[in-house]
Amino acid sequence: MDPAIPLIIIAVLLVAIALSAIRIVPQARAYNIERFGRYIRTLDPGLNFIIPGVDRVNSKFDLREQVFTSRPQPVITEDNLVVNIDTVLYYQVTQPRAAAYEVANYIQAIDQLTVTTLRNVIGSMDLERTLTSREEINTRLRGVLDETTGKWGIRINRVEIKAIDPPPTIKEAMEKQMRADRDKRAAILHAEGERQSRILKAEGARQQAILEAQGDQQAAILRADGEAKAIEQVFQAVHANNADAKLLAYKYLETLPSLAEGEGNTFWVIPGEFTEAVKNVSHAFAGDAAKSTPSTEKGQQQEEGDSGPAQITGPDPARSTSSQAAAQAAEAAEKAVADARDDVRRAGASMGSTPSSGKSE
Repeated sequence: MDPAIPLIIIAVLLVAIALSAIRIVPQARAYNIERFGRYIRTLDPGLNFIIPGVDRVNSKFDLREQVFTSRPQPVITEDNLVVNIDTVLYYQVTQPRAAAYEVANYIQAIDQLTVTTLRNVIGSMDLERTLTSREEINTRLRGVLDETTGKWGIRINRVEIKAIDPPPTIKEAMEKQMRADRDKRAAILHAEGERQSRILKAEGARQQAILEAQGDQQAAILRADGEAKAIEQVFQAVHANNADAKLLAYKYLETLPSLAEGEGNTFWVIPGEFTEAVKNVSHAFAGDAAKSTPSTEKGQQQEEGDSGPAQITGPDPARSTSSQAAAQAAEAAEKAVADARDDVRRAGASMGSTPSSGKSE
């Protein structure tokens, strides 16, 4: 037998023993080491040595944050409604020794603890509060879980309510209630909009009426000022030119036809100053005629003074001319009055009423 063979066997055994004594732990991992069934230490990440055949790795833990999703659990609310709640937990192993020796299966323990705690929390709330108080449920659930799992070497970082599913009948009732609330808010907003619209329209109409009234007031004031200035200028012009009664009587006669103008003039009163105006015009024409022949009358008077009493041989031509002018003026005035009366009668006949005329002196 070759003496080198035992040496080779011994070398192989030494190499195997040396390799079994080396343990390489990855980053964010932890290995629990037992010696003869008793916990000795926890290997840190990196190169570690153990006693082969004496020490052994009992459990390995991942020290990174883990995510655990539980199945939907039926939970009864305070108002006796069953809802299915699905939760999500974020946890992390902080003490590998406690996680291995304080609890047999920490995943199952966390799941059952989550269910029981969730039932206790939801059992003190009604359905509406359950649906609207997720943050409160998460806080209370995390507080209970973190307090209990601390001795297990587990730290609960976050607890989130993934879903809350009420029964189908409750969903339908909630949808009807939400639709009714939305319709109510829409009706309120529509009514409020109409109210604001009517208020704005009323304010606009009020402002428009005020502005129109102010405009009419200013226009009336300006018209009155204009008429006053016009009358004042006419009055000053009449007094400056020293108009006599004959001119005023003539202008008075010129305005008489305008009294009968208009379709609704069925009643026309002839003032008493009309006859006086006719007389003034007649005297005016008579006076003009008398002034046109002063030399003739003066010559006749001289002849009469020289030859004695004048003999009446016939009508005086100058007097006859002035009388004719006065008579023509009076006839023209009477004709104008008669025409105006005829216009008034015709207007009254066309409207189905009898015109009346009065004369005041």
